[in-house]
Amino acid sequence: MKLLLNIKKENDDLGKQVNNLANTLTLKPHFKYTLALLFLIISISIKAQNYNEGSKYTLGEISVSGNTSFNEQTIISYSGLTKGKEITIPGEEIANAIKKLWNSKLFSDIEVFVTRTEGDVAYLEINLSDLPQLNLLKINGVKKGKQENIIKDTKLNKGVKVTENLITTTKNFLEKKYKKDGFLNTKVHINTIEVKDSIPTARVNMVVNVDKGEKVKIKDIAFSGNTILSDKKLRKAMKGTKKINRLRVYKRSKFIDSAYQADLGHIVDKYKENGYRDARIITDSVIVNDDKTISLKIAVNEGELYTFGDITFIGNTVYTNEYLSRILRINKGDTYNGVELQKRIADETKPDGFDITNQYQNNGYLFSTINPVEVSADNNVIDIEVRISEGKPAYFNNVSVVGNDKTNDHVVYREIRTRPGQLYSKANVVRTVRELGQLGFFDAQEITPNFNNPNPNEGTIDMEYSVKETGSSQIELQGGYGGGGFIGTLGLSFNNFSIKDIFKKEAYKPIPMGDGQKLALRLQASRFFQTYSFSFSEPWLGGKRPVQFSTSLSHTKQFLYDYTTGNADKSRSFNITGLTFGLAKRLTVPDDYFTLSQAVSFQRYDLNNYNTGLFTFGDGYSNNLSYTIGLSRNNTSVDPIYPTGGSKFSVTAKLTLPYSLFNGVDYAELKDEYDDLDLTDADDYARAGEIDQERFKWLEFYKVNFQGEWYTQLTKDLVLRPLVEFGFLGAYNQDRGAIPFERYFLGGDGLANYSLDGREVIQLRGYPNQSLTPLDEATGQASSDGGTIYNKFSLELRYPVTLKASAKIYALGFLEGGVSYNSFRDYNPFNIKRSAGLGVRIFMPAFGLLGIDFGHGFDPLPGQTVKNGWETHFIIGQQF
Repeated sequence: MKLLLNIKKENDDLGKQVNNLANTLTLKPHFKYTLALLFLIISISIKAQNYNEGSKYTLGEISVSGNTSFNEQTIISYSGLTKGKEITIPGEEIANAIKKLWNSKLFSDIEVFVTRTEGDVAYLEINLSDLPQLNLLKINGVKKGKQENIIKDTKLNKGVKVTENLITTTKNFLEKKYKKDGFLNTKVHINTIEVKDSIPTARVNMVVNVDKGEKVKIKDIAFSGNTILSDKKLRKAMKGTKKINRLRVYKRSKFIDSAYQADLGHIVDKYKENGYRDARIITDSVIVNDDKTISLKIAVNEGELYTFGDITFIGNTVYTNEYLSRILRINKGDTYNGVELQKRIADETKPDGFDITNQYQNNGYLFSTINPVEVSADNNVIDIEVRISEGKPAYFNNVSVVGNDKTNDHVVYREIRTRPGQLYSKANVVRTVRELGQLGFFDAQEITPNFNNPNPNEGTIDMEYSVKETGSSQIELQGGYGGGGFIGTLGLSFNNFSIKDIFKKEAYKPIPMGDGQKLALRLQASRFFQTYSFSFSEPWLGGKRPVQFSTSLSHTKQFLYDYTTGNADKSRSFNITGLTFGLAKRLTVPDDYFTLSQAVSFQRYDLNNYNTGLFTFGDGYSNNLSYTIGLSRNNTSVDPIYPTGGSKFSVTAKLTLPYSLFNGVDYAELKDEYDDLDLTDADDYARAGEIDQERFKWLEFYKVNFQGEWYTQLTKDLVLRPLVEFGFLGAYNQDRGAIPFERYFLGGDGLANYSLDGREVIQLRGYPNQSLTPLDEATGQASSDGGTIYNKFSLELRYPVTLKASAKIYALGFLEGGVSYNSFRDYNPFNIKRSAGLGVRIFMPAFGLLGIDFGHGFDPLPGQTVKNGWETHFIIGQQF
């Protein structure tokens, strides 16, 4: 910025006077010029002194010059300089005008000239140049997919004014950004090129060259000043900063500054956990090595060991000192642990943790504050006062839900455990978030409880749950080759159905939705079988209690394989028709995570000239009327697709009536007769079929299943899921024996294309489907009839790639093993078939769960001697 005082006219007059004097004195030309310069310097000094003292002028005309596209009058008006205004030259008025124009961030250069003065009138000229606008931007050295984020972060949009400050801040931002990600040698160069065309607006093209270089690895992490905790323990405390170790896979050794800064805090926390409350980092430095790695040098001051002294509570009236002490679980004389003390006061990592803050908040004291204060540290013994301000109990005033455009309000509100007028409970808020996520109608990652209008004086708060709906209906359309032919499947699953609107034309968008009901239709067919199924469930029967009603109807027709033609023999079939009704009620004891379920089902098995190894008769029927009762507990949270905590347990018993007690049939006599038959003889084989028809006319059995799984969040994203399963199929009457239906088939992906006989297919990856069945004593090979006992153990480690509503993707690694037997006499739960492998799961609302697993079986199949090796499993629609 310049203030130039034009004295051209005065200089011209002075020049004439000097020239006349020089001619009079007949001076030589060079003396003439020296004399003129001397007089000029003196004159300018005098004039400048006069201007520095400041003179009052009235503004005359103001002109605008320079390279600008703005209107002249606009610039003059914005500057605040107006004709007729009295100003001081030099003075604040012109300085403020220049400052105002500069702050508009529209110009690159601003000058104000006094072109001439006439008495007390001054004429000004404002000379300025517009800042160039950004025309084209090119970014080199960054992947195309990430360039949009850079443009957004740096605001390098077309038309933005390009200033030196913009260039500098952009360069600093990018270098800092990549250095935080471990690229310590990042260099950014920015060039601008003027656009020369007929457009008057100044424009430039910008080229941003980013050279990230390689991520810098950490060669060594060295500590000094530590005697209490070893270097190894301190390195272990650093969660995100690790030195090079080629055997470590999960944590890399690349340096990331943000993780390093956090880990310095973790080192101090480690000392505090061990009683050294005064520990601190004295210095830390990053040393660049010749091999382009770095070494970290960290100096610590450990301080002295402290223990807890007296812990007193002040301000508590709701809970006694003894009760709060039981929650705190810290005694006098314990090694001081500041980190654990804070967790017992308020555990920020667990919303439902067992701590004093949650104890107050779960009982209405939302506005309570609890602060531990060290009141004495004499002789390294720290006395603590836990100062409690309980405040008023808080009550919910208004409770609302936003974001449920498709799901009807009553479906959402019946899951909410916070009601207007109810005493505030943090546990109920956390539980509500879980229940809404478990519905499957909303993106579990996006459910947010908002606390609005808290009023400590009146003890009220408004509660708003923000949800984001996701697709809850699924379509299954697939084809594949299996079982000797092409298999086609069409399935429709509507998980937020509304059956009451089924006859309302306007409700079809594209189907009636919003009442939380589930309706599923499925058709599967090949040359050899056809399966049709329909199911419906209402989770709140009657709308007042969480009692789920469900029903299903299915029909399967299997055709016998003709070995001569390789086709299905449609004249020989095995038909199964089934109908099930069930009720499931949420319990309140032992707690309300328990559900008691009951179901009655009937299956009719019809054989029409269908002779296989399953029965000794080819024409006949069997009836299966059974009652199932189950007790389950599910407190997983929050996302049903990717739970990060909690557990699921279920135990079920399926049983039939003990027909052998009252039907008058002597099964011991039939068994003896059957054992005496020669099944290679046609007549004896026919008689065996008659005996089997009598034995299996009404199926008689009992069946017990158990399954338990846990979810533990090892880190923010990494989740461990152990699983245990057990099943047993028994008979009331040992002479009648175990039925050939309802058996367990272990191995493979756990998916059954069709279930002719009520079988349960158990997943055990790394082996072919349904291959791990007990040995047939007669042949020494794996039986095709399945087992009556099985157990399975599984350990799965999961890591999410993305948990967005559009697609949830996670990778997994697994170790598992299992075995099946036909009797407890042979049963050994630990003589298992083992496997390990990797997989990935993709859940898309429209298609359900998809995935692939690569499993390696470490043991041979039953009847073989060589380990099974690698198997690939495709997962479609399996339970999570």
